[in-house]
Order: sequence, then C-alpha cells, then structure tokens
Amino acid sequence: MRMLSRWVTGSAFIFYLYWSGAWQIAYASTDAEVRMQDISQGSLVFRSEGSKAYRQVPVVSTDVEMNITGMILRSRLKQTFENTSDQWVEAIYVFPLPEQAAVDHMRIKVGERVIEGQVKEKNQARKIYNKAKAAGKRAALTEQLRPNMFTNSIANIGPGETIVVEIEYQQLLQYKDGQYSFRFPMAITPRYTPGRSAVNDEARAMNSGWLTEEGNLQGSAAITPPVDIGNNKLNPVRMNIMLESGFPLAHLKSSYHAINSTQTEPGKYRIGFTDEVVYAKRDFVLSWTPEAGKQPRVALFSENKGTDSYHMLMVIPPEMDNTSQKTLSREVVYIIDTSGSMAGTSIQQARKALLMGLGRLDISSRFNIIQFNSVTHMLFQSSQMATPENINKAKYYVRQLQATGGTEMAPALQAGLNNQVYDQDIRQVIFLTDGSVGNEAELFVYIKQHLGNSRLFTVGIGSAPNSHFMRKVAEFGRGTFSYIGNVNDVDEIMRKLFRKLETPLMSDLVVDFPGSNLVDSWPERIPDLYDGEPLLVFWKSPGYGMGEIRIHGKRQNITWENTFPMSLAGSGKGISQLWARKKISELMGRQLTQGRNGVRKQVIEIALDHHLVSQYTSLVAVDITPVRSIATSLTKSKVPVNLPTGQHYTKIFGRLPQTATPAGMQIISGLLLLLLGWLARWKLMYWRVRS
Repeated sequence: MRMLSRWVTGSAFIFYLYWSGAWQIAYASTDAEVRMQDISQGSLVFRSEGSKAYRQVPVVSTDVEMNITGMILRSRLKQTFENTSDQWVEAIYVFPLPEQAAVDHMRIKVGERVIEGQVKEKNQARKIYNKAKAAGKRAALTEQLRPNMFTNSIANIGPGETIVVEIEYQQLLQYKDGQYSFRFPMAITPRYTPGRSAVNDEARAMNSGWLTEEGNLQGSAAITPPVDIGNNKLNPVRMNIMLESGFPLAHLKSSYHAINSTQTEPGKYRIGFTDEVVYAKRDFVLSWTPEAGKQPRVALFSENKGTDSYHMLMVIPPEMDNTSQKTLSREVVYIIDTSGSMAGTSIQQARKALLMGLGRLDISSRFNIIQFNSVTHMLFQSSQMATPENINKAKYYVRQLQATGGTEMAPALQAGLNNQVYDQDIRQVIFLTDGSVGNEAELFVYIKQHLGNSRLFTVGIGSAPNSHFMRKVAEFGRGTFSYIGNVNDVDEIMRKLFRKLETPLMSDLVVDFPGSNLVDSWPERIPDLYDGEPLLVFWKSPGYGMGEIRIHGKRQNITWENTFPMSLAGSGKGISQLWARKKISELMGRQLTQGRNGVRKQVIEIALDHHLVSQYTSLVAVDITPVRSIATSLTKSKVPVNLPTGQHYTKIFGRLPQTATPAGMQIISGLLLLLLGWLARWKLMYWRVRS
C-alpha cells in the first residue's frame, strides 16, 4: 500500500508538471504539426488544445544596414525567414518601423534569385499576392497597418527553405536641443482597443480589449502579433551603421544597447552592437552632438526630379535672453496612464516624471492630475492652486499609483480637455503614456475637435511606445513629443520639457516661398516652436528652385525674420520621398475630419508617383515560376514577437494564453491528482494506526 501511495503521489506530480505546461516552450500560430522527437534544432513550438502534436513556426532574423548623411538616414532591413518544419508555409510577420519612414523598396531573395517588388494600390496588390499564393508561386506582400507598423506576408516557403525579404526606407533625423538622434523600433507593445477589440470567443469572454486576431481595425492583419512567453529570445537583430556627420562629435551615445564605434576618417563613423546580435525586445536609440561651435543654424537641401524641384529647410531660431522673459501663469493638467501595459519599469518612470513636474510648479499656477486605466479618476474636481498643501497631497497620490487594467484613454482625454475656464496665460496638458491603443484615429478626431485653448504635450514611456500615436497627438495638440525609455533618463528629459513649458514660444510663423502660388508645402500651417526646436519645412515647386525664402514670426512680441537664398541649397538625394511622406501624413490627418472624399485618391497618386507604401498602397513581389503543387496544402503561420522589456504579460492580457495549453484545466487536474495522492497516503497511515 505504501508503494501504491508513493506511486500515486509521484505520478500526480509528474502529471501536474506535464499538464500545466511547466516544461513547454509554448506560443505561436501555425498548422504544421511535428512530434517532439522529430525536432533536431532549437525551435519555437507549441501544442494546441486537444492535440498531442507540436507545431513549429518560421524563424526570423533581421540584419539592419544604415547609411546616415547629414540629415537623412537610408536603411535596408534584411528579414530572413527559415522554415524549420516539414510543411509548406505562409509566414506573416508584424514589425515596427519609424513612424516617419518612407518605405519605397522591397525584394525577395531565394538563393541567387531576386524578385523586385512593385508599389500597387492596396487591394490590387493583395489580389496579385493571393493569386500567386494559390498558384503555388513564391510571393511577398508588404503592407502598412499604421505609419509605424507594417506586415510582411511571404507565401510558399518550402520545408527547410530560407527566404530573405529586403525592405528599404528613408527617414529624416531628429534635431532637438542641439542633438541629432533617431529611434529604430524593435518591439511592439500590445495594443488595446476599447469596446470592439476582441474577435475570438476567448477574448470576448475575458473582455480584455487586447487585440488578438486580425480583421477588426484598419489593415488586414492584427496590429498586435502573437507574443512569446517562453525564452523571450526571438527575432535576433544585427546592426551596421555608417554615420557621415560632416563634423567632429562631442559625444556619440546609444541609450539602451551596448555599441562599438570606430572613426574611419574625420566626420565618419562605423557603429554596431557590442554583442553580435541583440533580441528585438526594446527600441534602439542613437544620438550624437556636434562639438561646440559646430551646431548648424540653417540647413537647406534641394533635389530635382523630372520637371519639379523638392526642398527641405531647417532653421534654428535664435535663443531668447532669459532675463527678459516674464513668468507665465499656467494651468497644468497631468494625465497619467496606469493601465496594465505600464506595469513594471514604465509606471516607475511615469511616477518619477510626474513628481518632478509637481516640484517645478510655481505658486501662481493651477494644476490637476488625471489617472486612467479601465476607469478614469481625477485628483481634484477642477484644477487647484499649486499651494504647498495641494502639492503634498498630489505627491502622496502619485506615489500610490499602480498599473493594472485596460487602456480606456478617451474619457481621460475628455476630462483633461474639459473645464477650460481659468484666465491663465496658457493651458498645458501633459500626457504620460506608452500609447498602447488601437483606436488612434478616434482619439485624433476628439483632440482636433476639443483642443480649445489647450496645448497637449506627450511623454512616451517604456521600451517600445507607440510613437506614431504620441507624435500625432502632440501635432494635433500644438505641443511636443518626448520619449523616456529608462528611469535614469527621467531627470534630463523632463528638465528639458519643463524648460520649454515655462518659457514663451515662437508664434505666428510664416514662410514666404518664391513663386508661392505654385508651391505645395508641408506643414500647411507652421506650428509654434518651443525652445531648442527647429523650424522644418518641405515644399515642392515647378522647375528649378530660384529666388529667396523669407521666414518671420514673433516671440514675446519681438519680431524675428530672416531670408535664405535658394542658390545656397545643397544636394539632397531622397528629399522627394520625404516630401511625399509628409504630404501623405497631412492628407491622412485631414481625412479624420473631412472623410475619404478625394483624400484616398490623392494619397494613392502621390504614393504611386514616389513608389511609397502607404495606407492605400502596398509593395508586392511575385516569382513567375510555381514551386508548390496546388495539391499540397499551405499552412499559415503568424511569427511571434518578444514582449517589450519591462512589461508583464498577465498585467496586459489578464492571464496566460490558452493557445499554448489549456493551462487552467490542466493545473486543476494536476492539483486533484496531488490531492488523491495525499489522500491515499493519509489513508495508509490511518490503517497502520488502526492496526
């Protein structure tokens, strides 16, 4: 009987480990079933509910080559898809790119064979891809889901086969506070969509609001790809950067990844990761500062293309004498995201930033704090004076904030933009969030319609914030966007932001172009500028650029103006694509309030003329030779991604995914078996005492 008791107890423990999935690698989405003993290499696998077979997904790795010259970055991504299964598969990979990237080239490589992609209207491109897929031909489709999120679909990857998809894009560097920088996104924060997010039964039952399947928002693929919860070491990335700054550097820094940098010649640097690869778990940020006295005040570039000229002008307005500045009376409303995606280091960063802001408030200012997750809560019913008593109450409130629940952002924005009743010099709303929402367009419309006299400043929090959302909110809110990716960066970044908020801005800016009646410029309306920020203008004009550009505006009622002769413009390859990307962005913003009438047609025309991926155009590449017999089945496989650094799966999704294993029932079963083992042992001991 003792042996029986031990056997039941031991068996119950083994069953508990097995059925609870404690030693499974777990999470993907494919139909290519394999047996565990058939897997001969490191693979991501999972077992679906009711099945004893494991499934493998294609392995993806990324090589990034960047060439930076002056203000322009040209990047090539090589995404290598390796089919480790014995099935023919279609791989679907959702990946982030910079929100201002102008994606203009795609090609697929199989061995020595190269197939170039062509930009087509979106529906047409998908039809071409689906037809090729059904015919057994290799094909690739690159689509834009959001300006900062894309998807690659690769059809007919054979068993054991490797296919390389190359994507090229161009973007403008950021120049701010005397520093150049760019951010290369490598992770995707899961997106929450209020009210209509769940399309599968389980998500409906959970009522979580987190996107889990495709087809419920703009774009044909999910904006939240499947997340790996195993080793969190998916999608290795290699990086090679050639930086031609044109001037000596005071410093060169990677904010979150260890790098090696070598100066190859004066003003030229080669940069790469210290480790051979890093895993795509957080965004890569590189910044560099010119030596003292080398900072530019004006940058003017032109490109001739066909019968048109494209131009870009960056101007750094003069600094103001601090002694002449008056103290502004302000109303400051802080909105802080306390949803589940902010759990961990993100909420720590947000609390620290908010406490710093409270400490800088002048006693003449009014303030309030609004937190939101699944519900919205205001510290005060309306903004209060920044007295020591109110500040202390606010600091205590902030220190107690915890992250949990969904991201119901609209009620918080409504609370922040309401009650604009106080007679202050300026009303500023500071919005601290990771922006992990899927209903961006709905929120943009609300801000445009209800901004009033407020100015909205966004602070991106975490290792992979939704930068497209954050920048657009700041643009529509007539404010600025800042990014905090590390607790140690809070002091420096927030100090710069608060300095901007506390000083007068440059307003009433106007640019007079030569031949203005024929010029198509971006932005349509020049925004106000804050301290340390450049004026950036793109325009297109017929013929070759001639004459002078005149810029004028005001700061503290002091008029400033300057002129720049077009003859001084340098050559700027790729300015036309950047102009087109900016123009498309402006048209898409106009569509929010004016509807699609006319906008869709204009976007397609511009995108086709400049060979760009957009909301209404895609890149498609098709090999003419069939490689898979149509009698052989093709399985669809969504390539999973890592959860961004610092985030907690259960805080976002509520519980571990059911797609890996039926964990809940299995844990219960295991516990019942353990209980049976303990009961058997107790019964044996009872009988021994009785005897």
